[in-house]
Amino acid sequence: MRPAAEVRLQEITAATLDPVLDLTVGPDQDGLVAENAVSIAQAHFQPAAWFRAVMSGDETAGFVMLHDPTLPGAAPKREWGPHTVVLWRFMIDHRFQGRGIGRAAIDLVTEHVRGRPGVTRFVTTYIARPGGPAGFYHRLGFTDTGRDLDGETEALRPL
Repeated sequence: MRPAAEVRLQEITAATLDPVLDLTVGPDQDGLVAENAVSIAQAHFQPAAWFRAVMSGDETAGFVMLHDPTLPGAAPKREWGPHTVVLWRFMIDHRFQGRGIGRAAIDLVTEHVRGRPGVTRFVTTYIARPGGPAGFYHRLGFTDTGRDLDGETEALRPL
């Protein structure tokens, strides 16, 4: 395993969009997360969307998007209410997996969430299937809540 370069979250602009759109998961992960183009399109019509490229050094390695009800014009998701930020989308390109980039990115996102006013909960949902992300999230401290939301398992990470 080649160690990760410095991991940071970078705003996506017209100049940085193409590398994010080119990211893909491995074939065994197809269907586990929407394509980044779909996520970015949705984000532009959802005031609660906060999204960034995951950078490893100078390389674009992944994508993250939150549903943050504290953003201007945002409304809380019915399932969680106003004090919960949701990890809506997260992916690391197949070429960058296994280097600790995902862990570092989720830690950076968690620090961001901790700084949001009034937020007390950080949750995600995932598709529970062989080869899915359950083990990854559990290793990062997410705990399944026992709730099933539209066929996805809800998990909570302590803030």
